[in-house]
This record gives sequence, C-alpha cells and structure tokens, in this order.
Amino acid sequence: MNLSTSCARTRNILVHDIEYYAMILFRMMVLPICALSVSVGADSLFAQQSGVRPDDVTGLWLTADQDAKIQIFKQDNAYCGKIVWMNEPEENGKPKRDTLNPDEQLRNRQLMNLVIMQAFSFDGGDEWTGGKIYDPKTGKEYTAKMSLDDPNTLILRGYVLVPLFGRSEKWTRVTTEESK
Repeated sequence: MNLSTSCARTRNILVHDIEYYAMILFRMMVLPICALSVSVGADSLFAQQSGVRPDDVTGLWLTADQDAKIQIFKQDNAYCGKIVWMNEPEENGKPKRDTLNPDEQLRNRQLMNLVIMQAFSFDGGDEWTGGKIYDPKTGKEYTAKMSLDDPNTLILRGYVLVPLFGRSEKWTRVTTEESK
C-alpha cells in the first residue's frame, strides 16, 4: 500500500465518521424539536376537534362529594361559580355560615349563594385558568384551573403555587331533570 492509497482511505474514514456524527447530532437536536412541534400541533388539533368553546363550562355542576351544586356563570368576561344547593343547607335549624373563613368579618355570611369560584378565563384551547376557588370546608383559597373531560365531566384542580402541588376533583354536570 502506498502513501496516496493510505491517505485516501483515511479521508474516506474521516468523511464517513463526520457524516455519522452529523447524523447523530441531527437526531439529538432536530428530531426532538420536530416531535415537540408535532405534539403542540396535535394538542391544538385535539382542542379544535373536541370543539371546546368558552361557555361550555357554564351550567350546574354536582361536586365530587355530591354534597353541593355549583352554578358556573360568566360575569364580565370571567367565569365564576356559586353554591346554589347543599345536601345539608342548615345547621341547628339555621342556614350554614362561613364559620371557617380566616377573615372574622366574613364568618357570618351564608354559604348558600356564596361565590366560591372567581376570575377563570378560557385559554383558547381546552382549559379555564387563572382562577381562584374558596373551600368553605377548610376556609382556604387556592389558585385553580379547570377543563372538561367530556361535556358532562368537569376536572377542577386547586393548587398552591404550581399545579403540581394540588388536588383534582371531578364534578358532574346536572341535567335539567336532576336539578329539580
């Protein structure tokens, strides 16, 4: 083997190695970005295909514990919710009050018709975010978001700081016949 043949083989090996490592870099860098784009596009497509509209969340909902019904309504471009039915609306023959509220001045207000959900906005996809929910059973308020699992199932997630640190509940839509 002469020197020129040896150099040609070395050059071919180097070109092959460069092409090989370039393909690895392409796979490591470009393909995940493409996959992310497809994933984001698929989520948007799913939201479009599911036909979720901003007002789809409005209506009457039975809580997970089935001890209250919450009327979700739109007010000034935000979605809110209030207690309109309770399994046990009275305590000692009197309407239940917000006795666990940390603000002493609010502890005498009645739970019936109390607005417990405020400031939710539709994100344009399939969630209502940026809201607050008050839990009269504990007297605590949480940041919250909600989405529809299907037209009759609401997923409500209350959390502190980030959704990871929270709890989700499934609420069921109350039909006209069930609301009587």
